[in-house]
Amino acid sequence: MLRTLVVAAMVAAAMAGFDSINPDLVIKSVDRSIDITTQLAKINYKITVENTGKATVKSFLFSVDPALAAKVAFVGATAGSSEKTYLRVAEAKVAAHPGAPFWRVELKSALAGGAAATVAVEAVLGGALEMFPAAITQKEKQLARFVGNLYCYLAYPVTTQTTTVVLPSSAIESYTKTKPVSLSDSTITYGPHKNTAAFASAELVIHSENNSPMLVVSKLERVVELSMWGNLAIEETVDVSHRGAQLKGSFSRYEFQRENSGVSSVKNFKTLLPAAAKDVYYRDDIGNISTSHLKVMDDAVELDLRPRFPLFGGWKTHYVVGYNVPSYEYVFFKGDVHVLNMRLIDHIYDDMLVEAAEVRVVLPEGVAAVELKTPWPVTREKDDKLFTYLDTTGRTVVVMRTSPGQALTEAHIQDFQLQFTFPHRSMLNEPLILVTAFFLLFLLAIVYVRLDFSITVDAGAEVKMKVK
Repeated sequence: MLRTLVVAAMVAAAMAGFDSINPDLVIKSVDRSIDITTQLAKINYKITVENTGKATVKSFLFSVDPALAAKVAFVGATAGSSEKTYLRVAEAKVAAHPGAPFWRVELKSALAGGAAATVAVEAVLGGALEMFPAAITQKEKQLARFVGNLYCYLAYPVTTQTTTVVLPSSAIESYTKTKPVSLSDSTITYGPHKNTAAFASAELVIHSENNSPMLVVSKLERVVELSMWGNLAIEETVDVSHRGAQLKGSFSRYEFQRENSGVSSVKNFKTLLPAAAKDVYYRDDIGNISTSHLKVMDDAVELDLRPRFPLFGGWKTHYVVGYNVPSYEYVFFKGDVHVLNMRLIDHIYDDMLVEAAEVRVVLPEGVAAVELKTPWPVTREKDDKLFTYLDTTGRTVVVMRTSPGQALTEAHIQDFQLQFTFPHRSMLNEPLILVTAFFLLFLLAIVYVRLDFSITVDAGAEVKMKVK
C-alpha cells in the first residue's frame, strides 16, 4: 500500500513538472574532496549509487546544502575512470523540498535492480570564502573562512562517507573538530561517517590563511566581428575587482617594493589567447599598457597582464584586450550555409569568476536565417544593427547575455555554434561600391576640367569679334 502511494506521488510530481526522490536508491559510499586553495571552492564527489528496487533507474538527483545554493557556479558529472564520459546534468525541482537546489544526473546506462554505478560529480562555488577579518593592513596576511556542511547533503541515505578538505597553507586558525577527524599539514580529513540519513546536516567551519588572488570579473563585454575576407577580430572589455580583505590604511609604494609587503595583492595575471592570435593589444582609459608581455606557446598565446598599480582588496581595474585570428579556423560552410564555431567566453586568468558577461557577434552584411546554439543557457536579446564602412543595410549583431546571478568559471569555456546563410556573391558588393565611387569621382573630375565656369570677360576674344 505504501509503495503504491509513493509511486502515485512520483507520477503526480512528474506530471506537475517536478522530479521526485526515488526511494529505491541508496548511496553506498561517497568520497568528497573540498578544495579551498583558491577563491573558488571546488567540491568533487565520487558517488557509488545502488538500485535496491526492481525497476531500472536512468538518473538520480544531486543536491547541495541550501545555504550554498546561491554560490553554485557550475555542476558537472562524469562516468568512467580511464576514459571519462560526460553525463547530462540539468537543474531539477522537488516539490517536497522547494528550498533545496537539485540537479538531475543522467546515468551512462540504465541501472538495473540490485546493480550499482559510480559517478564523479564536480561542483564549483564562487564567493563561498568569507574574508575574516574583512580589512587588513598592507603588511598583514589574508585570512579566509569557509562555512559548509560536514556531511554530503544528498537526497538518499548514505552508508559511508569521507570528506577531505585541502587548504592553501598549513597556517590554520581554527576548524571543526567533530570526530573522527585528522589533520596533516594542509589537509583535514573527516570520517568515515557510517549510515547517515538523507539530507544530513552539521556545520563545518574552517578558518585559515589564504593569500590567493581573489579577482572577480564584475563585467565582461566580448565582441566578435566576422569578416568574410578571412579575419575574426575579437575585443574584450573587462572590469576586474579584488574581493579579498580590503586594504586598511594608506598604500606605501616604498614598503611594497622594499619589504615585499602586500602578499595578498595581485601584481599580474595571465590570459591565454588562441594559438593563432596576432596583432594583440592591451590598453586602459589612459592608453597602451607597455608592461605586458606576450609569450607564444605551442597551443596558446600567453599574455602576461600587469596593471598600472597592484590590486589590493577593494581595488579594481578596467582594461581592453584585442586580437585577430584567421576565420578559416572557426568558420565552416557548405554552399551558402555557414557555421561559426568558437568559444563563448575565453580564459581570462586561472580560477576565474565572471559575474556578468555580454557577448556580441557582428556578422557580415546580408546574412539571413541566423540560428544560435549555446553550450549553456544564455539570454539572447533582440538582434542589433551595426553600420561600418561601405555598409548599406547594416550588419546583423547577435547579442547574448548571462542570466542574473549566473556566474561563469573556466568550466564554462565551451564552444557555441552560430549558423547563418550568406550568398558568396554578396562579397562583391563592397568592391563594386568602391569601383563605382572611383568611376564617378574620375568622371566628375573629367567634366570639371573640361568646362569653363569663369564669369570674367576675355578682352582678346572681344577684340577679335570686333575685327570680324
